[in-house]
Amino acid sequence: MASGAKHILLIDNDEAVCQMVEAILLDQAYTVSAFTRSVDAMTGFGPGKYDLVITDIKMPVISGLDVLQKVKQLDPALPVIMITAHATVDLSLQALRKGAYDMLTKPFEPEELLSRLRNALRQTELIKENRELREELAAWQGSIVGNSPHLLNLLETARKVAIRDIPVLISGESGTGKELVARAIRHFSKRKNGKFVAINCGAIPEALLESELFGHRKGAFTGADRDHKGLVETADGGTLFLDEVGTLPLNVQKTLLRFLQEQEFYRVGDTTPIKVDVRVLSATNVNLQNAVQNGSFREDLFYRLNVVQLRLPPLRERQSDLPLLVAHFVKEQNKRFETQVKGFSREAIEAMMDYDWPGNIRQLEHEMARAVLFLEDGEVLDTARLSPAVLAGGTLKRAGSLDDARAAVERDEIVAALHAHRGDVAAAAARLGISRATAYRRLKTFGIDPANWQA
Repeated sequence: MASGAKHILLIDNDEAVCQMVEAILLDQAYTVSAFTRSVDAMTGFGPGKYDLVITDIKMPVISGLDVLQKVKQLDPALPVIMITAHATVDLSLQALRKGAYDMLTKPFEPEELLSRLRNALRQTELIKENRELREELAAWQGSIVGNSPHLLNLLETARKVAIRDIPVLISGESGTGKELVARAIRHFSKRKNGKFVAINCGAIPEALLESELFGHRKGAFTGADRDHKGLVETADGGTLFLDEVGTLPLNVQKTLLRFLQEQEFYRVGDTTPIKVDVRVLSATNVNLQNAVQNGSFREDLFYRLNVVQLRLPPLRERQSDLPLLVAHFVKEQNKRFETQVKGFSREAIEAMMDYDWPGNIRQLEHEMARAVLFLEDGEVLDTARLSPAVLAGGTLKRAGSLDDARAAVERDEIVAALHAHRGDVAAAAARLGISRATAYRRLKTFGIDPANWQA
């Protein structure tokens, strides 16, 4: 990133702190507009003028939270880092929920400030780089919604691999949207106009699975009263999506491996090979490496499918996307039920952000459908319309210390960096602006295994 091109707005009514931070930024070749009065800083402020805002919270006339609100009204994508000497959990949560990118407590080290700043600028770049992707995705049914670092990193990688005609393995818990990502890859590939054929490998009886995939000849088995073309052949020239690929029985794994190696197969009961041109995308909600170790999944097939792996984060790891997802699903359900629900209350979104969403995005979609169904036109979705399970809360609670909140943010940043660099600790450390030794210490502190993000 060419830091010299980045323009930072700095606001702190403590002149000494303002001068110190300005000096740190100027030393890194950033352009800085520094103010000790928030009123002056907001005069002439407009969208596109700055790349990032750093503001104190406790200031006279216009507080830092007021500055944050004004910035988000005029330039919603502009990242804002809040600094304060009087941090509390309530204040931190209030700032983060109003759209602040990060919080820093005075006093802080220059390295810490610069690390947070670089992360914020990098996320903004990812948002800009993926704007075209999201706009195109919105043109087809089932758009991908969210701006969290995890999701943006995944979309960035997905867009790059889409143009390369190679197998991709999409991993993630049930309900995270793996098929949606597979469809996005196909949408941006050279096979865009070809068929997209999806099969849930775990939903078809084992005795019928090979026939469903590869077809059969008349008389191949009892009940085979005519020739049957399988899904692999149907997908010729397009994309085949194998969902829950980890459930494939070993005999079908062997047949699939041969097909991936040769791009040809035999229908069950036939001796004539059939050649097709198909790209295979697969998905799993289980750890296939563990399946390889316990003998339930072929190692050679795993490496054939896992040329590139995309890990879809669960909803609990992309909490910042929840308000966007809720707004999206409320809009979708309004269309479905022909209603005019007017959004959601602050209390409702806070309750939903405190819940762990074990069923992920699919569960959230169903929750919104149920809630909107019982609302009248013009009403706002509030806590009274949420299900008892959501109201009871999950593992994310408002209780806890400021240190806990900061630790959670730091852990998320490390995980996002590892995800972006496929488990490369050195590259992740460089992205975060910390030394490799510091990165390893933090991995140990948070119990993070970088191998979980290696391809």
